[in-house]
Amino acid sequence: MDIMTIFILLGLGLGLVLYSVMPRRGDKRDALKRRLEGRRVVDEAEEIKQKARQTATESLVRKATPMLSRLIMPVSAEEQTQLRLKLMQAGFRQQQAQTVFLFSKTAVAGLGLVGGVALAMYLNYSIMTSIGIVVTAVGLGFLAPGFWLGSAISDRQTKLRRGLPDILDLLVVSVESGLALDAGIKRVGDEMERVHPELAEEFRISTRETQMGIRRAEALDNLATRTGVDEIRSLVSVIAQAERFGTSVAKALRTQGETLRTKRRQKAEEKAQQTAVKLMIPLVLFIFPAMGVVLAGPAAIRMFEAF
Repeated sequence: MDIMTIFILLGLGLGLVLYSVMPRRGDKRDALKRRLEGRRVVDEAEEIKQKARQTATESLVRKATPMLSRLIMPVSAEEQTQLRLKLMQAGFRQQQAQTVFLFSKTAVAGLGLVGGVALAMYLNYSIMTSIGIVVTAVGLGFLAPGFWLGSAISDRQTKLRRGLPDILDLLVVSVESGLALDAGIKRVGDEMERVHPELAEEFRISTRETQMGIRRAEALDNLATRTGVDEIRSLVSVIAQAERFGTSVAKALRTQGETLRTKRRQKAEEKAQQTAVKLMIPLVLFIFPAMGVVLAGPAAIRMFEAF
């Protein structure tokens, strides 16, 4: 591969990386929308705790993020909102989370560019094949952080679903014992921290929002939005309907908890029924051939020695 081909591949790959991460021009109103949407309630106590806990590396990242955000942050307020929501659903609420994620996409795409060019030089294919290798490597590198973020969201939502019935049981006991719903939510967030830390943290955030003056209905809606879990959204709707029509909140929570436990048991039974089908592949590929070697191996050796 000559030097001209290498320069062409490097230029093409670098152009793809820059095009994928450069902010697109948007309406000037997007800046105003971004500022308005950015004015969210920030928990000062949590911010102080994070600052006290941050390491030297986190401090360096915090100092570098303003410069990086100006380079790679999307201009559109809608895109920023969607990215912020996905990061929150994955458990990343830090102010610099968006910049770090977008920078990681750029960095991995750059690594894909270098790896693609190196692979094309090593294989010494034609120019079109080499271009295809570089484009594929850059594309996979740019998409890889998005796949990882989706996997992180799915894992966290699974943990939230797993702990929701236990949280509801404690909330029902707290409400039936005479505590108000806000006090019950606060108690749940404090008591279940070791058992279900992700869900307990979400309830503590809702408690702090209500303490800062946000209406309980809005705080619960924020809880459903932050988690993205349908079961939590259904729980929020049940609480809102119970308060609207004046019915017993404890009874509604108990019914919701029983429904969630039934769904969890049905899902476990469904997975148990799928076990036999999933075992067929390792049985056919690994266990049966090994058994065949053990059973027929000695006979085959004797036949080979006899003839």
